Amino acid sequence: MKTNNIRDIWARKGFVVNGWLALPSSFAAEVIAHCGFDSLCVDLQHGLNDYQVATTMLQGICTTDVTPILRVHWNDPAIIMKSLDAGAMGIICPMINSREECERFVQACRYAPRGYRSSGPIRAMVWAGDDYHAKADDSVITFAMIETAEAVRNIDAILSTPELDAVYVGPSDLSITLGGNPGIDQTDPRVVAAIDTIVQACLKHGIHAGIHTGTAAYAKQMIAKGFDFVTMATDSRLLTAAAKKIVADVRDTDPAAAPKGGVY
Repeated sequence: MKTNNIRDIWARKGFVVNGWLALPSSFAAEVIAHCGFDSLCVDLQHGLNDYQVATTMLQGICTTDVTPILRVHWNDPAIIMKSLDAGAMGIICPMINSREECERFVQACRYAPRGYRSSGPIRAMVWAGDDYHAKADDSVITFAMIETAEAVRNIDAILSTPELDAVYVGPSDLSITLGGNPGIDQTDPRVVAAIDTIVQACLKHGIHAGIHTGTAAYAKQMIAKGFDFVTMATDSRLLTAAAKKIVADVRDTDPAAAPKGGVY
């Protein structure tokens, strides 16, 4: 079966640098996959992707050794199972607020007797290998999103869920539920305290911790706290930042320094 880079890096006690794909383009996914990320997440929740284009994006990622994962739009077994069948090697599930919700999520990612995932890995077996069914449960990664004040209150119960591999902090929604403003790279003391509570609980329970960040500097801060999975911005934000910079650089040209006349 294909190697899951995320598990290999974690086994070496390293941290994963993950990219985020919101643009509905298999070519954009392929281009980003060649940029050095360990894994890439196709976003079905807030990205502009549907299931069909997400499948082609997974195919674009799989032209490289980058591990493809996917964020589903809700804790719905149907889309979780279809995403795994399409070849996602990890699922990020939003708005997990209790152990019961976490159990429902993780069991949809595992075959019986460890869960209730239905067997039909139509593309996953083609791409990952004929031994997919036998090895998928130990390779596919389950990420429960912790992004509400309620989830933080229930963090120990959530982290005690069998078959849960990791959590993924959504800073924007977490801030909103704590009375703050949306946004990543949070510095609001209430949000920072909640993030610290989450990562310390993960370390206690032996669960991996991921978080969405917007800058390399903030990602490094989170790694120092104990996070071993950090997402850097999104493809759309990276495109916007690069385009704005190059336009600004050109507009900053001194007209007096520009050559006069034609090329001849």
